[in-house]
Amino acid sequence: MRKFLTLILVTGPLCAQMDHSSMQHDLSGHEMSGHDMLGGMVMEASGTSFNPAASPMNDMLHLSAGSWRLMLHGQVFVGDTQQSGPRGGDKFASMNWFMGEASHSVWGGTFAVRSMLSVDPATVTNKRYPELFQTGETAQGRPITDGQHPHDLFMELAVRYTHPLGENKRFWLYAAPVGDPALGPVAFPHRVSAAELPQATLGHHLQDSTHISDEVVTGGVGWGIFGLEASGFHGGEPDENRWNIDHGAMDSYSGRLTVSPNKNWSGQVSAGRLTRPEALEPGDQVRTTASVTYVRPYARGEWASSVLWGRVHKLADGHKLNGYGVESVARFGDVNYLTGRVELVDKDELFAGQFARRAAVPDRGIYGGVHAGFEFYPASGDRAGGEFYAVQHAAGGSSGLWAASGSGIGVPANPAAGVVGA
Repeated sequence: MRKFLTLILVTGPLCAQMDHSSMQHDLSGHEMSGHDMLGGMVMEASGTSFNPAASPMNDMLHLSAGSWRLMLHGQVFVGDTQQSGPRGGDKFASMNWFMGEASHSVWGGTFAVRSMLSVDPATVTNKRYPELFQTGETAQGRPITDGQHPHDLFMELAVRYTHPLGENKRFWLYAAPVGDPALGPVAFPHRVSAAELPQATLGHHLQDSTHISDEVVTGGVGWGIFGLEASGFHGGEPDENRWNIDHGAMDSYSGRLTVSPNKNWSGQVSAGRLTRPEALEPGDQVRTTASVTYVRPYARGEWASSVLWGRVHKLADGHKLNGYGVESVARFGDVNYLTGRVELVDKDELFAGQFARRAAVPDRGIYGGVHAGFEFYPASGDRAGGEFYAVQHAAGGSSGLWAASGSGIGVPANPAAGVVGA
């Protein structure tokens, strides 16, 4: 039954999209099923998480096939990273994802099926790309340090049903063999304030790393500006085989409260207990997060910003790790972007086991990162861009450790297309 459900999720939106005889383009404010979950104040992102309703829809392609409403969306980042210092690394890689959703009115509500895929396993070689001071998951059986793992081929395969309960009230049910439970902010690949920041946040595994989880079931209710959800899911993070669909017991749980006072603002607080999330670390974790996102549209662009916090309590050793972040992206002239991110994150894995004198370089520390970038279209129509990072380590009595990295991209893209290169 699970394999049959997965087959429907993978092929359903794609088959509907191929019915060209009944397709009509609708690019003028087409609403997807999640768009009005909190009285029109939010736009659904991955799983059942929300961006503010003022978030741009210019990079989504909306179609109709009979009574089905279709949406296509995706991003492709192509970059060459050059990092200095003894911990740095270099790589040419692409981070990408593609989503298709089909929704249909049924039983007085809306049924939707969604597939989200990534070819990161092919475009990010050696199971990681360089990212200074990043940690989380494994590559070749060893913990990843100073690097970020690629996404799985199957990022999300889900069905959702939403039903109104009178004026400004509704409930929704969400089920996914691979999906995003009600824990954390909108995941960084889909967060409006990180739309042009392909690198994961340094606080990813303290904030939103559960966006690719197995055996997810979520129930939620919305009334007015509030949304309340609860999820059950498998707590273990994806294994190193990025091409398959993992599975496991529904052994973890979470809850999330979302508040969206108007179309420009949305915030959330959430908490959950994860059973053995890390393959090489014993014990469970308790994760708590909070975030606020603001979007301000203006002529030929918008400004989107988020403030993020995540805290993980590792029950096996008692470590409590916090991650704080602020990120922002400003689009102007339709296709040009300025980006930035500042973070302060606790880490307890970067130096573990690397030094005999643990007092000299503690394995727990506070790490800061600064990221600034730009992207613009010259007259040729090819996108050009650049990024700069500066990161610092400050732990105990050890001296500061500085490193910097930069990357540039130049990929042809058509901003008027439904799936754009970014």
